[in-house]
Amino acid sequence: MADAFNDQVEDPFEEFFEEPELETTPAKPRLNINPVGCFFNILSGVLVTATLVVGLIFAIIFVNPQASLNPLPPTTMPVLFLTYTPSPTPKPVLPPTWTPTSPPTLEPTAPPQPSDTPHPDTSPIPTADLESGTTFQLQEGSPKYEANMYHPEAGCDWLGVGGEILDSDGEPVPGVLIEAKGSLGGVEVSRLTLSGSAPDYGVAGYELPLINSPIESDSEVWIQLLDQANLPLSEKIYLRTFDSCDSNLIRINFVQAVN
Repeated sequence: MADAFNDQVEDPFEEFFEEPELETTPAKPRLNINPVGCFFNILSGVLVTATLVVGLIFAIIFVNPQASLNPLPPTTMPVLFLTYTPSPTPKPVLPPTWTPTSPPTLEPTAPPQPSDTPHPDTSPIPTADLESGTTFQLQEGSPKYEANMYHPEAGCDWLGVGGEILDSDGEPVPGVLIEAKGSLGGVEVSRLTLSGSAPDYGVAGYELPLINSPIESDSEVWIQLLDQANLPLSEKIYLRTFDSCDSNLIRINFVQAVN
């Protein structure tokens, strides 16, 4: 009966002397590391980082093309500088005072006297009406050397050639081109005229001044007849000139050749 009583009466200090129950910690799961997956993760990180770095470099180059990171920087234009310094234009300075002066007294002069110098004919020269195949040759007796008689004011300071163009019947043929070319004493000679422009030599007369003084030469200058299309109507006639005032006019007449 005493045992039954002890069983019913609990010891109040029993719970303080009971050993605590130890809690068991569950075991952590073991990590399964995949080496292939780790490699690709690292590679992805490297690519992302490289992309960010390249993008940053492009941004820097876009903002400043002259940056040292740019492998192909644009060409640097040279600095322009002025080689001429404009100077102020000087202003004219007027005298402090101006005194009017009387105009000079003009004395009457005698009117000019007419001279015997021939004046060129200003009337239009008709174009020569020549048949196809027409040619000209030197007239018998040409060339002939004379003293300058048509330019007395020039005297001996003149050298030229002149004459007339005739058809096979001896009639004048105005409107034919006469050309002279060459050189005399180192001076180039290039002249062109029309028959009929120098009536002192005849109705179909012409004249070509060559140089302003007589000079000795041989075959350095030639003359030739041309039609309106600049086609030759004669051979080139090479001239001989003399250093003489009595031979400074070379008279050459052309006559139509009989075909």
